[in-house]
Amino acid sequence: MSPTPVRVLVETTPKRAFVSALDWPGWSRGARAEEAAVEALLAVAPRYTPVAAAAGYSLDVDGLVIEVTERLGGDAGTAFGVPAIVAAADREPVEAAAAHRQAAIVEAAWAELDRIAAAAPEELRKGPRGGGRDRSKVVRHVVEAEAAYAAAMGRKHRPDDPAALAAMRADILHILRQPSDGSSIAGRRWPPRYAARRIAWHVLDHAWEIEDRSEPGAG
Repeated sequence: MSPTPVRVLVETTPKRAFVSALDWPGWSRGARAEEAAVEALLAVAPRYTPVAAAAGYSLDVDGLVIEVTERLGGDAGTAFGVPAIVAAADREPVEAAAAHRQAAIVEAAWAELDRIAAAAPEELRKGPRGGGRDRSKVVRHVVEAEAAYAAAMGRKHRPDDPAALAAMRADILHILRQPSDGSSIAGRRWPPRYAARRIAWHVLDHAWEIEDRSEPGAG
């Protein structure tokens, strides 16, 4: 079986590292150091592949080969626990097929969150010190973050009801589906490739949190 190369960005701070698959929006994991973050990325691959498949793309978890194409210093966002750094690869042009692909994966990430949240209890298992949001608050947090992400893409939305949320997400997908020369969206900070991976990461990170904290013994 041929190996499957996975281009990644590594962003690091003295206390935190993030590894992000540059061609697979949302497949990002953080840890205290680069090696542990790579291990976490590989460990979550079986959870990511159904999302990719739902978008219409195949990712073979057997024979994955991590190829670090960029190592960059992180910032306060990285240290806080967010894949915050825009890579040079994020500024590559986005052809029509790639634009369709990134939007499809973001949409599949939303569907995965919906699926997991629908099956989860409202009260999630708390952490070792009793912390952690319950299901509806986790979902609300994701929605509120997406409103901020939409603003970073030059769009203002107030997703206060299901129709408004659907309109916001349709607007985000419309932007991501457009071919691009790699410039920042609306003249702001985020190019399309980074926007897609940041949005999908946040959705999946919390979807998997809900899933893990729904299970007996998790937390």
